[in-house]
Amino acid sequence: MAAELNDSSTAAPAGTLQSICYERGSLRLLDQTRLPLETVYLDIKDSTDGWNAIRDMVVRGAPAIAIAAALSLAVEIFNLAFSGKPEDAASFIFKKLEYLVSSRPTAVNLSDAAEKLRSLILKTAETADKADTIFQAYIDAAETMLVDDVAANEAIGFHGASHLRSHLENLQKISVLTHCNTGSLATAGYGTALGVIRALQTEGWLKKAFCTETRPFNQGSRLTAFELVHEQIPATLIADSAAAALMKAGRVNAVVVGADRIAANGDTANKIGTYSLALSAYHHGIRFYVAAPITSIDLSISSGEQIVIEERSEKELLHSDGGRGKQVAASGISVWNPAFDVTPARLITAIITEKGVIKKSSEDAFDIQGFIENAK
Repeated sequence: MAAELNDSSTAAPAGTLQSICYERGSLRLLDQTRLPLETVYLDIKDSTDGWNAIRDMVVRGAPAIAIAAALSLAVEIFNLAFSGKPEDAASFIFKKLEYLVSSRPTAVNLSDAAEKLRSLILKTAETADKADTIFQAYIDAAETMLVDDVAANEAIGFHGASHLRSHLENLQKISVLTHCNTGSLATAGYGTALGVIRALQTEGWLKKAFCTETRPFNQGSRLTAFELVHEQIPATLIADSAAAALMKAGRVNAVVVGADRIAANGDTANKIGTYSLALSAYHHGIRFYVAAPITSIDLSISSGEQIVIEERSEKELLHSDGGRGKQVAASGISVWNPAFDVTPARLITAIITEKGVIKKSSEDAFDIQGFIENAK
């Protein structure tokens, strides 16, 4: 059931858009498939609603996906009449988390959040004498994730803006190109790559933000442009295919994008089209940054070759409006529609995290594990 926009408890900073509205026992997600023309929230009652919202891209963006999944189960648990033992409660949570992870396999934040919650429940179950203890521990942890994500994003924005300013010090103001949506709509609030742009604007260092359409689902034109207008940030929308020409014209000083998964060597999976931007930036001598929380890093894989790339419905290319509108392609044509591509570490200037900026250890790779260990 849809509910019209109104204020609700959230961890998002005041004035920013809210993709996740949560109060204990209640979760509403902004239906991003209906932006920018309609602002409608969907009531999420349980993990099944959460799974569908993630799979249908009602909620999207790696950090937001993880938090929405965790909170959808928290709501289900809070409203659940359960009479089993502590071990039964733990088993119930484990099965639900496994189910939620299957909704979007490429975004590592989701599996990372699920594993952390699973570890917490395992530890709690060692001493719990009733199921309520297990469930309360889960709810508390899921709620903490919501708050921590905003703090992490604000730190990413600070580190990114400071780094760009210090490395582009010959410029009075900086113009930044971004891809897909990495703002408040993709996180619990503030944003990652868009958070860097927001921080540059706050400090008076931003000349202009450029955002791509991000075909075929148009997260850039529908969502990023919507956020930039809402925040009154000077911005211009371009077609995906115009990025190289924009760079050649000297109108971009840096590219900042998000990440759905970062391998141990720095290879990065992000929305399809990111790789093309990185190649263009490299050719034109423009700095290319990835901005993402530590939870987007997957140290279990050595390179991007091990990242599983999700493929989306052929309808997104055959029909307008991301697959929801009229047919625009010839009937009978085959379609290849990968949701993500992998940008090799050699094309990435640096990786911006809440712990600081990860710089290259060699021309082709980052020592991400070493950075994380030293940042603790």
